[in-house]
Amino acid sequence: NKWRIVLPVNGRQWKDWKQVSTFYSRNGIRTTKYTWFTFLPQNLLGQFHRLSNLYFFFLVVLNWFPQVEIFHREITMLPLVVVLLASMIKDAIEDYRKYQYDKRVNSTKTRVYDK
Repeated sequence: NKWRIVLPVNGRQWKDWKQVSTFYSRNGIRTTKYTWFTFLPQNLLGQFHRLSNLYFFFLVVLNWFPQVEIFHREITMLPLVVVLLASMIKDAIEDYRKYQYDKRVNSTKTRVYDK
């Protein structure tokens, strides 16, 4: 269990600031789920945790074998690609809105009281 330490800006505790600031993260709200680098892997991992997406992926893989091929390979991939792209776009828009809200909240002025 880590405790959060709030230091007032009155000069007495500035000598401890470097030690405390390296141990704790910044005082900013971050509710977004993804970053630019983690969007694709995390989103695909989340998408394939759904049983329906795994089922369609299994059909795509199964259709690549000539002995089992029923439809053209591209036609079998179409439902999976459409569902994945729609979900990715929805998640990206949702996460971007969270980012904008976090940015607005983090830039608001606050009042700190010190005894």
